[in-house]
Amino acid sequence: MGEARYLLAVVGVVIALLSASAVADEYLLMARSKQGFPETMLVLQSSIKEHGYTLSRVQRVDIGLTASGFQTDKYRIVFFGKLDEVRDLKQRYPQLIPYLPLHMTIFAEGEDTLVVAEDLTLLPELASTPELSMLFQRWKNDVLSIMD
Repeated sequence: MGEARYLLAVVGVVIALLSASAVADEYLLMARSKQGFPETMLVLQSSIKEHGYTLSRVQRVDIGLTASGFQTDKYRIVFFGKLDEVRDLKQRYPQLIPYLPLHMTIFAEGEDTLVVAEDLTLLPELASTPELSMLFQRWKNDVLSIMD
């Protein structure tokens, strides 16, 4: 039950941010693909692996969306990370636990597919050390490269 609430909260935040595009531009990293959802999903997963990350899981969230009145069957959250890095960060910086492993949301919008991720570099309260600031910048660069 806790995981379902977490996923619905993530979906709610993404939808809220996407509906306020000026805010979304500031806090989200976003890419639009003209490819269909299945093709974009395959490319996304391959790109994550090519960048040295391990795919943790792909979580379907359409059941919760459908129950809330949204009509989509193409909505996933893709979790990924570097296992040793995630374990180390959880021990040394427990404030990062809600953000680990990293994740991207992928969903169909008409004929296009969108991929969205949080920009952690814009959360200065989390970057409490120079090490974390550099790490967040690396993650941002990696996510942008993965989306490219």
